[in-house]
Amino acid sequence: MTDSDNITPGNLAAANRRQVLYWRLLGRIFDPDEQPALESASMAVVDDLGLPAILLDPTVSVDTVVQRFPQLADELRGLLADTEAAPAGETNATGETNPTGEGTGPHRPGEAEVRRAALVSKLLLNVFATGSGPVSAGQLARWQSDAGWFEQALGSEPGELRRQGTGLGPTLAGIEGDLVNRMRLREVLADPVLARQLTPSMSLIEQLLRDKANLSGVALANAKSLIRRFVDEVAEVLRTQVEQTTVGAIDRSVPPKRVFRNLDLDRTIWQNLTNWSPEDERLYVDRLYYRQTARKTTPSRLIVVVDQSGSMVDSMVNCTILASIFAGLPKVDVHLIAYDTRALDLTPWVHDPFEVLLRTNLGGGNDGPLAMAMARPKIVEPRNTVMVWISDFYEFDRSQPLFDGIEAVHRSGVRFIPVGSVSSSGQQSVNPWFRQRLKDLGTPVISGHIRKLVFELKSFLT
Repeated sequence: MTDSDNITPGNLAAANRRQVLYWRLLGRIFDPDEQPALESASMAVVDDLGLPAILLDPTVSVDTVVQRFPQLADELRGLLADTEAAPAGETNATGETNPTGEGTGPHRPGEAEVRRAALVSKLLLNVFATGSGPVSAGQLARWQSDAGWFEQALGSEPGELRRQGTGLGPTLAGIEGDLVNRMRLREVLADPVLARQLTPSMSLIEQLLRDKANLSGVALANAKSLIRRFVDEVAEVLRTQVEQTTVGAIDRSVPPKRVFRNLDLDRTIWQNLTNWSPEDERLYVDRLYYRQTARKTTPSRLIVVVDQSGSMVDSMVNCTILASIFAGLPKVDVHLIAYDTRALDLTPWVHDPFEVLLRTNLGGGNDGPLAMAMARPKIVEPRNTVMVWISDFYEFDRSQPLFDGIEAVHRSGVRFIPVGSVSSSGQQSVNPWFRQRLKDLGTPVISGHIRKLVFELKSFLT
C-alpha cells in the first residue's frame, strides 16, 4: 500500500481547510491588513465547524471567547500538549495509534484536526501578532492573559514558561518585554494588580533601573518587588552553578571525613582481599577507606569592576548577583565597583545584590581609567587577588590609558579576567582593539555563558 492509497476525499478536504486557516494565520502575523479571500475562506471553515466567528477576531481576547463559550475552555487546555488524542488511524506525539478516533471531537474524516487548527490559530494570533506602536496597560493585561492560555495549551501553568529559560519561555518573555518597552511603565506599576502580573525579565529590570528615580509610592514599591523577584530567581540559578562547579586541588594534609558518601568502596575491597574466607564465601572487612575531598584554599580577594553603561545591563545584573554569591564563600573577600563616567564603590552592599542594583545609574559613557584608579588600591597581595573586569571596552579616546593600567595589574601578579559578557545568550560586542591586545597579554576576553566565568573564578578562589 502506498501513501496515496490512504488519501481520501475527506482527508484531502480537511488538509485544504487546515491550510486555509494556517495561511490566514501567517498572513495576519506578518501583515495586520486583512486578505479578503483568506478571511472569507476561514470564516466559512469556522462556521462549518460550528465554532464562533470571534475566533478569527484578533482584537477579542481568549478570556472573552471562553466567557462566551465556556465549552471551549477544556479544549484549549492541553491543546498543544503531547497527550492529546490522535485522529482515527493516526498516531499522536507519543507514538500511540487511535484506531477509532474516540475523544477527538467530530467524526468526519480529519475534522478534529481542522477544529484543532482553528483553536491553535486563535492562540498563536493573539500571542504572536502584537503589532507596533504604543501599548496601553489594558493591552498588556490582555496579552498576558492570552499568553497564559497559550501556556495552558502547552500543558503548563499560566506564567510558568515565561519564568523558564528554556523552550518557548525566552520567546514569550521577549515578547512581553517588547510590550513593556512600548507602554507607559509607570501606569502599570501604579496598579498593584497589573504590576503583580508582570513577569520579571532582563528587559523589564533594565527599564525599572533606568526609571527608578522617577518612581515613588506604590509604583516604587512595586518596582522594587519586581527587581527583588528577578534577583532571587537568577541568584538561585547561579548559586546552583557555583555549587556544581568543582575545581581546586585536593588537600592531602586534611584527613578525609569518615562519612558514607566519602566511602571508597573499590579501595576498601581491594585492601581487604586478604580477609576473604573461602569456607564462608565472605569478605571480612577490618578497615574502611575514605576518599579525601577537602580542597586547598587560601584567603583570596575578588575585585569585580562592572561597566554600568547602557550596553552592559545584562552583565551588570548577572555579575552583581554572582559577586554576592562569592562573597558568601569562606575566605573570599569581595569588592565591587561600578562605573560609567564616574566610579562607585559598592562593596558595603556586595552581599545584597538588590541594594546594589538600586544604587546603580545605568547609561552614560565609559571612563575605565577612573574605575582602575579606584580598584588598584584594593590590591594588597597580588598573588592572592583576582580582578574581573566586565565591559565592552569601548573607551573612545581613553583606550590606551586603561590598557596601561590593566597591563600593570597583570604584571604585578594579579589574575586579571576581562569579560565581554556574562549573559544567558553569551553574545556581546567587544572593542576589537582591546580584544587583540588582551589576547596578546595572555588574558583573552571571556565572552560566553556565565558558567565560563563561574569556572574561572572557582578555579582561582577555591
